[in-house]
Amino acid sequence: MVPINTVRPSISCSSSSGFDTGPSAPVPKVGFVKLPRSNGGNHARLSLVQATEESTVATTNGRVAAVSGENAHQMATNGKAGNIVWHKSSVDKVHRQELLQQKGCVIWITGLSGSGKSTLACALCHALYSKGKLTYILDGDNVRHGLNRDLTFKAEDRAENIRRIGEVAKLFVDAGVICIVSVISPYRRDRDACRALVLDGDFIEVFMDVPIEICEARDPKGLYKLARAGKIKGVFS
Repeated sequence: MVPINTVRPSISCSSSSGFDTGPSAPVPKVGFVKLPRSNGGNHARLSLVQATEESTVATTNGRVAAVSGENAHQMATNGKAGNIVWHKSSVDKVHRQELLQQKGCVIWITGLSGSGKSTLACALCHALYSKGKLTYILDGDNVRHGLNRDLTFKAEDRAENIRRIGEVAKLFVDAGVICIVSVISPYRRDRDACRALVLDGDFIEVFMDVPIEICEARDPKGLYKLARAGKIKGVFS
């Protein structure tokens, strides 16, 4: 039986938006277009309705930030995107978890190629399914068929591969789903960055502690054979 070690280090999360608000001025309520059901035919009648909350515009360090409601997020710059605002829904993580009768979390399985990560992920998924729990597996190879198909195996692309998987896992947690991640992810800094995306206790790290000799003997993808032949690098480093 393959031994695994479960690690659940604590992290600190901050709810601070990172903006210092200055004087604010009221802005008219926003109008929305409502599409009610029609009694007959295929056409819906358009009507204008008003937003239920006041909006304000606040000056933040010389920049203008849109604020709506008490807990709204201000306009910010994130990565390469600017002037973005987080839109909060009235149905949140707690509601979704109540609906599913489970707690959303990430089970992050890491280890060498051939250590049994994908096998364990599938077995765990089946076991939880049999107990009526909703799960989804983010397998390293599977994700590269679609979302990460533009990434290579260079160091910077490997880091971006993990970052994207972490962001998707975060969305599954917010949806109340148990997300099982199966990916090599050899660098602690990359795993820690993904861990920091969710609340303390929502990230469970599982290390497949399997000797490289056993992994190489299995070699399900033929990676070790290619590495021994000098055709690929980085497998044994």
